[in-house]
Amino acid sequence: MARPRSDIKPSAIIAGATRVIASQGLSASTAAIAKESGVSNGSLFTYFETKADLLNKLYVELKTEMAEATLEGLTDDRDLREQALRVWSQWLNWATSYPEKRRTLALLNVSDDITAESQQTASRAMTEVRKLLNRVSENGPMRDTPLEFRLSLMNGVAEATIQFMIHDPADADTHCTAGFEAFWRMTV
Repeated sequence: MARPRSDIKPSAIIAGATRVIASQGLSASTAAIAKESGVSNGSLFTYFETKADLLNKLYVELKTEMAEATLEGLTDDRDLREQALRVWSQWLNWATSYPEKRRTLALLNVSDDITAESQQTASRAMTEVRKLLNRVSENGPMRDTPLEFRLSLMNGVAEATIQFMIHDPADADTHCTAGFEAFWRMTV
């Protein structure tokens, strides 16, 4: 008789995969992921049919977590700039608080194993961020550029800001604000 599945093991495998991929990259073996997760290699494949399945689940989970952290407490009762600053600050706080998750997500973002379906699922998690960016830039100099282009520019400014926040934690808040100001001036 087959043993019942555990609700805890998939979470342990996701956490283990995050740590291993952050340190070893996407070529990390499933055996290394299983070992880090405290499960047998066979158990890993009980919960994830293939390594690609695991990577897709991890990608969606990390994107969703980042989106939830970014949008936490966001309300429409503030002006647009305050809403954008809150989203920006919470996004960068998540990225600097969870460097392994951020690194793993960066690697997964360029992985050929991530399916279009997973990308669409992750994109839905970011719907409110996309809506906010559209509202912020609807009258700005970039209003006629594709949303994906604006998102890429925002991400580039955010990544530069995150690096400064990590390497100069004493002035992290100053860097976060300066990065937001650059984003704001570029967009509005």
